[in-house]
Formats: sequence, C-alpha cells, structure tokens
Amino acid sequence: MADCPHTIGVEFGTRIIEVSGQKIKLQIWDTAGQERFRAVTRSYYRGAAGALMVYDITRRSTYNHLSSWLTDARNLTNPNTVIILIGNKADLEAQRDVTYEEAKQFAEENGEPDADCACLLFLEASAKTGENVEDAFLEAAKKIYQNIQDGSLDLNAAESGVQHKPSAPQGGRLTSEPQPQREGCGC
Repeated sequence: MADCPHTIGVEFGTRIIEVSGQKIKLQIWDTAGQERFRAVTRSYYRGAAGALMVYDITRRSTYNHLSSWLTDARNLTNPNTVIILIGNKADLEAQRDVTYEEAKQFAEENGEPDADCACLLFLEASAKTGENVEDAFLEAAKKIYQNIQDGSLDLNAAESGVQHKPSAPQGGRLTSEPQPQREGCGC
C-alpha cells in the first residue's frame, strides 16, 4: 500500500509454504523497527527460528541501526536462528541512499564465523512491487528446514522456535515420506 502506516508494537500473520515436499507453516511476527518500540519488540525474539532484518535502501538511518538490531537478535535468540538481511524499496533505485555493495559487505562481515555460510543471507526486495518478497520467506524457511534436517535445530527444545505435529517422524527429523491420510482437519 502506498500509505501503509508504520507498525506500532507487533503485527501477526501466518503463511503456509512448501519446502522439500513438506508443508511448513510460518508464523510471522512483524515487529516495529523504530527505536522507541525496541523494548517491546525484544520479547518477540525469544523462540524465533528465523529473523528478517529489513532496512530501507532510501533511508541511511535505518541501515545505520542494523548493528544494534543484529546484536539484539543474536543475544536474544538461540545460536542457530536464521537471520536474513533485506534491503527494502528496491523499486526506488533513483532515491537509493545505501548501496547494494555496502549492504552485502555488512552481511559478509557480520556473518557467523562457525556457520557453513559465514555471511548473513542478504537480498534486496520491494514490498510495493513484490520483487523478492516471496524469496525472502522461502529462503528463511529452507534454511530453518535445513537446520532441522542436520540436527542443529532441536524440534524438542522450546527455544528452537519450531513446533511440529505429533505425527512427524521420530528422531526430530522431517522427511518427505508420505504420511497416512486422516479424516477431518490436519491442523
């Protein structure tokens, strides 16, 4: 929306996507990015399996706050939380105030040294045109799913931010093996 109001506090939504043949329900908590809401939004980091850190490519002040938001995310989540850096408003190239290259460098320099990919995942998107919006959520879900598969995210730990149905295979792994059909709602 052209005149979408800023998030005050937190907004919530869900989305079901498919990753490796598995339907995954994302619970999306859109927390306000303004500094004045920081104390409120910190409590939403606990139990998060992933975080999309979004800044406005046309407003350097939003980019300048990334280090402190990243520190919060890392201090208040489990060590295997997937973090993706997103430069929003890619449709406003003429008004760009933060270059793609400097944001990519920030992602590389602020990555996890022990991770397979030492950089933060990074992309630019446009909420207005929809460019790369789907990709951001899909990449987060894929990485979270990968963390479950390789055992670095424990499905049985409350702080993992992941819940699974009791019908999931034993051993904390999700597989693409067909599950028996049940009558009624599978929610």
